[in-house]
Amino acid sequence: MAPFTTTPGCSLTGHLLVATPALTDPAFARSVVYLCAHTPEDGAMGLVVNRRLSQPVLDDVLEQLGIAPVPPRRRINLCAGGPMDNGRGFVLHTSDWSGDGSLPVDRTTTLTASLDVLRDIADGNGPAHALLAMGHASWDAGQLEDEMLHHNAWITAPATESIVFGPDHDAKWRQALASVRIDPAWFSAAAGHA
Repeated sequence: MAPFTTTPGCSLTGHLLVATPALTDPAFARSVVYLCAHTPEDGAMGLVVNRRLSQPVLDDVLEQLGIAPVPPRRRINLCAGGPMDNGRGFVLHTSDWSGDGSLPVDRTTTLTASLDVLRDIADGNGPAHALLAMGHASWDAGQLEDEMLHHNAWITAPATESIVFGPDHDAKWRQALASVRIDPAWFSAAAGHA
């Protein structure tokens, strides 16, 4: 199976954006981004799902937000969602839960920016799978396509629950590449020209 590619007017919403070894920017090297919104005309917004945050921990975030109980009855992954607006949290979760501030990404995944989902999770309920991302990644119109086509920076892969919500952040990059049958050693730092 070949990786997905961009075509004019094609939306990559709901797919994974996987950094190639050519992408050396420390903010995105070896990152896996779940694209929450994308159109070539408007740009893209996504959450890095494979960068664990060491600080703060989930308990600290819940306590700061006044969400009880602390410690929570249920834990979710906390990750650095990207370099933009990193003081703001976004909960990416399965679509079996919805509330105020929920935006369906596709039929299986929802993005919520309200505290209600965190309250339910802390209480032991909420969606079946979820992660809390601090910050996000975004691209202006045409920027992502340029990075993919002219800079060999990204490939796309189908999003799966095991990659998006899985606990092993260190393995997600290789898992995403393997899902489209790509070995990182196949990449060169520069795109070839015929």
